[in-house]
Amino acid sequence: MSEVGLVLVLVGVALVVAEAHVSGGVLGVFGGLALAGGAALAIGGAGAGVALVLAGMVAALAVTGVWLAIATRKSLAAGRRQVASGREALSGRTGVVRTWTGEDGQVFVDGALWRARRSAMEVEELDAGDAVVVERVSGLTLAVRRAEEWEDGL
Repeated sequence: MSEVGLVLVLVGVALVVAEAHVSGGVLGVFGGLALAGGAALAIGGAGAGVALVLAGMVAALAVTGVWLAIATRKSLAAGRRQVASGREALSGRTGVVRTWTGEDGQVFVDGALWRARRSAMEVEELDAGDAVVVERVSGLTLAVRRAEEWEDGL
């Protein structure tokens, strides 16, 4: 019985580790059960009493529960984070017009020079030095509008 218990412990550990990479809870629950059952079989097969078997099962379940709680918390926290880089993060950022002619020009946003065009809702003309807000990103071109006074954090 000790060999079966050892195999169950190893399978349980593998399932719990897999749960950290593929969150969902199912692998972790089955891993915890396999770990607890394997610990019980291994300890019981070694000739220990019922109290020691129960203590081993409770300890295995407790460790698995703590592991799953930490993994779940980290997974939920990662899902709530906002995009911090790339073109998706540019929407709502402020910048400065470097050059502008007619409907398009160049703006300086987050340390880079971008091609830009006026947003569809923008009716005012833009000039070099004006503060702008990025409305959306289309390819490598930003749609911008003039920044309001309260948005001008430059």
